[in-house]
Amino acid sequence: MTDPLHASESASHGEVDELPSLDYNRIRSYWSQARPSVLGPYMLEGFGFPVTAGHFRFRGERRIVERLTARIRSDACVLDLGSGAGMWTAHFARSFGKVVSVEASPVLFETLQRRCSQFANVETVHADVLSYWPPADVDLVFLGGLLMYLNEEDVRALLRRLVDCLKPGGLILCRESTVRQGTVVRRDDYQVVYRSPETYRRIFEDCGLYVESAEANIPYIFGQMQCELIKRWKALVPRRLHCIPVVGRVLYWCFRLGYPWNVRLIPRVFELVGRPFPVLSNHFFLMRAAS
Repeated sequence: MTDPLHASESASHGEVDELPSLDYNRIRSYWSQARPSVLGPYMLEGFGFPVTAGHFRFRGERRIVERLTARIRSDACVLDLGSGAGMWTAHFARSFGKVVSVEASPVLFETLQRRCSQFANVETVHADVLSYWPPADVDLVFLGGLLMYLNEEDVRALLRRLVDCLKPGGLILCRESTVRQGTVVRRDDYQVVYRSPETYRRIFEDCGLYVESAEANIPYIFGQMQCELIKRWKALVPRRLHCIPVVGRVLYWCFRLGYPWNVRLIPRVFELVGRPFPVLSNHFFLMRAAS
């Protein structure tokens, strides 16, 4: 949930090889040191928010996922790629017949195994998604913030591989952080690619996927607004007066009191003065094979 400051930009219609390439070694290094807390994978740490903030976002996203996957049979096979600490894997294990969960980070994989050890229907795989070959006849593939860590050529290769593993009528549900236009690439210690919804649609369609729906992730935007406000606070206020543990907690609970109306109202106010806010958004894309 970082903003794309100090990032390089490319037009969404540019050729793949014109986009700066991510350094996968630096991405692996970053996630090998990630804290497996509920705040860590959501990029909510360091802002003074209570642990409640992570649980609140997950509950909100879970309601969206349950609605979008309501047609999937209870005996379905789910593939959770880039599963992190296993919160989504545990959710799917309670709802579906089998879950195959793939994670590359050693520290997150250990947490995943510990969290999901109670579920006999979960298979955990410690592997890089780029070298992993998915099982055949999958009913649902969940990509919970994975594609933004991949170069476009690898995104395309992965998606084509996933199309081949889907059962007839199978779905791919993708949740990705987005920007309003084009593509923004971060090249600092936290390397990531933010693409616009239009850019993702083009990629999905080129890979043989039909986008049934694309909707804004309101729980993500709720948290991102607070993160960006805290960053502005830190930039404007002298360091000795930051008081982030206090300011972050107060801001969070003030936002909770106004949720979800503030998520819809505040960005509109900023747009009226020509200052898009928040800088980053997030979208759910529900897809099936076009054929």
